Amino acid sequence: MIIENFNPFYGKHCETTTVGNLLRNCGLELSEPLIFGVGEGLSFIYWDSKQMEFPFLGGRCKPDILTENIVKNLNLSIELYQTSSRSKAWDNVKSKIDNNIPVGLKLDCYHLEYFTQKIHFAGHYVTIYGYDNDFAYLIDTDQQGSDVKTSLVSLADARSEKGPMSSKNRSFTIIRRNDPPNLKDVIISAINHNAYEYLNPPIQNISFKGIRKTAKVIGNWFERPGMTPELIIQAGTLMERAGTGGGLFRNMYRDFLGECNDLYPDLNLKNPNEKFCTIADMWTEVSNLICKAGENSNEQYLKEASLILLEIASLEEEAMKILFEKTSIFHK
Repeated sequence: MIIENFNPFYGKHCETTTVGNLLRNCGLELSEPLIFGVGEGLSFIYWDSKQMEFPFLGGRCKPDILTENIVKNLNLSIELYQTSSRSKAWDNVKSKIDNNIPVGLKLDCYHLEYFTQKIHFAGHYVTIYGYDNDFAYLIDTDQQGSDVKTSLVSLADARSEKGPMSSKNRSFTIIRRNDPPNLKDVIISAINHNAYEYLNPPIQNISFKGIRKTAKVIGNWFERPGMTPELIIQAGTLMERAGTGGGLFRNMYRDFLGECNDLYPDLNLKNPNEKFCTIADMWTEVSNLICKAGENSNEQYLKEASLILLEIASLEEEAMKILFEKTSIFHK
């Protein structure tokens, strides 16, 4: 069963790509940067624990929150389903597909057969739009091949995996009941709230404070038990290509502000847009330095990355203050 006339939405990040597919099914067309911005996605977290091989550098809000923000801000409804039963989980998804409704899935990408880099990450999202007796047909990110398939067994394993960020076979659909609110008002509110949350982190390892913490500890990564050059290279690669540390998401937020400035010049977002152009390039430089540190087993590159991270923290704090002030003028 393949959804009739399914028109896929392609993107660079997993949750925004999945949401883009579900929004398109509702008749709503937004670019991926607009989806990310309306979802109030920009953030940062430095997360470390004894159970982790290496620290997680997250450049966005928590998984699931992005989707919830988009649904709330666009006056949509979300239908969530979670269960510990693999059979019930599949029956729920199958019933949606049989009714020509694409479904968002949250899962651990480790089990997906088309993933070439086997890493346990249970905060990954895909859209399922079809199945047969053996395979599930999915839309993943551009990097993973976009139009992909995996066996039904591997999909069930991925959906039921346990661990950090995992959910019990979480699936969701988005429903449009009314006309969406005025996009300009939505954008103003989303930027204002995202900026406020960024500037007021609840703990020290989140947002600009978390970036400063990363700058403080990154120079000692080689001294961390179990940390290998390969893991350091992996951390740098994920930052840029998967967006965990900020590179991808800063590019996306830069483009979001650029689109907003083109649509609504009276919001005066050109200056913060330009700041995020600089910030995005700096994140790419940090990623490259982390990769070089691993490739050469040289902590000096990590120390150089630390200095840039301190600059990034200050620039992001400044940019978000400007965004908060500019949108507060319009925000009711």
